[in-house]
Amino acid sequence: MIKKFCLSLLLACALVLGLSLTPTTTAQAATDHSLTAVQKKGTLVMGTAPDYPPYEFETTIHGKTQVVGMDVAVGQKIAKDLGVKLVIKSMSFDSLLVALQTGKVDMVISGMNPTPARRKNVAFTHTYYQGGYSIVINKSDQGRYKDKDSFKGQNLGAQTGTTLYNESKKQTTGTTIKGMTTISNLVLALQSHKVAGVAMEKPSAKAYVANNKQLVMIPSHFNLSAADTSTAVAFKKGSTALVTAANKSVDQIKHQDLINKDYLPAAGQYLKTNTVNTSMWHYWKAFLTGVKYTLIITVCAVFFGFILGVLLALLRLGHGGLLQTAGRWLATAYVEFIRGTPMMVQVMFVYFGLGLIVNLPALTSGIIAISLNSGAYVAEYIRGGINSVDAGQTEAARSLGLTRTATLRYVVLPQALKNIWPSLGNEFITLIKDSSIVSIIGVSELIYQSNIVRSDTYRGVAPIVVIMVLYFILTFTASRLLNHFEKKWQHA
Repeated sequence: MIKKFCLSLLLACALVLGLSLTPTTTAQAATDHSLTAVQKKGTLVMGTAPDYPPYEFETTIHGKTQVVGMDVAVGQKIAKDLGVKLVIKSMSFDSLLVALQTGKVDMVISGMNPTPARRKNVAFTHTYYQGGYSIVINKSDQGRYKDKDSFKGQNLGAQTGTTLYNESKKQTTGTTIKGMTTISNLVLALQSHKVAGVAMEKPSAKAYVANNKQLVMIPSHFNLSAADTSTAVAFKKGSTALVTAANKSVDQIKHQDLINKDYLPAAGQYLKTNTVNTSMWHYWKAFLTGVKYTLIITVCAVFFGFILGVLLALLRLGHGGLLQTAGRWLATAYVEFIRGTPMMVQVMFVYFGLGLIVNLPALTSGIIAISLNSGAYVAEYIRGGINSVDAGQTEAARSLGLTRTATLRYVVLPQALKNIWPSLGNEFITLIKDSSIVSIIGVSELIYQSNIVRSDTYRGVAPIVVIMVLYFILTFTASRLLNHFEKKWQHA
């Protein structure tokens, strides 16, 4: 009797548990439209950081710059199997997962290790490649360093946001770990002796050493059991259907050994093509593209920033009723907040934060962020310029019958603009240089293009010299034009 009762109780519990779990599972499956959404739009957007050969890097094909590499081939395989077109979005490595979580990209393929910490925030496919760690050093130090334990008292570089960076900090003692956002920056730091070595994935280390005779590779001797050196494709959390579909492609890649048979050899051919001609003139189109986007961002930011600055200045100068008081407080709060936060944070907030509401392109987001930032500073310039106009000018205009608006438009603002023109000119020149910040979200301005050229050619200093000259030409030309107009106003 007791046995029957216990058996009945167990069956009842199993039935209740099954009923409670079934709707949840069904509901989750019903709400997972990740695969159908991708197939409906016809594109699969892949986020990557193309500065990590042979995983992903840029090359020139038929006069056009394209992202290529082993990871790109993996992405193309997945997109082809899904029956959609692959679209590649480039950005810094440490921005990739944020872009995935905010819907800027559908997947991330960038030599990414599926660590437990990352699995809490994104979904991973099966692993498609098992790598390892090596350390790249200057050839002149070949007898000095043997492995990771040889860098005590020295600086060891690693790319921030990567598993290797975290493991370098955990598995070394007495060594300072220097983190940078790109491998090309780390290699430049190595060649300029800012770091003694750079820890990186073995395929990337082989690529840099093969194309730079001043570098050599040494074993790292990292404890690989404590670190996941495999790479996988990352998808947004909850994209079960999409992950399942991608796993079929990944399994085929592993079963047919496509990485070693096809993808890595093809990447090697592109690397050889990049190093055939590493002159800066060969990359003039890349630098021209950088100049174009730098000017687009600067001109748009100046235009919209000036309009916003005028509105904010007028609101801050408003007195009287409740509405004007509220406007003054709101404008003051905006100016203080914008001036009190870094522009880089503002750029990332507009691109990723507002991306949760509306999917803005990287260029548009960069223009909006820099315009909003510039508006706060321009507002203070204009407010100071208006206050610098003698109060007698306003009184004389009003005594002649001009309205307050007409007085502001025809009397005060022209004089204020003349007074603040040097400050506005400085703001314009500053914006030319500050436009470089948008490279973190993948806008192809000068800094972004120089990083790509450095990773493609394995030359660290030459691209920097080129963009320094280009920035100087832009700022010097702008300065001469502004001085020309300033002199005309002085004699007017």
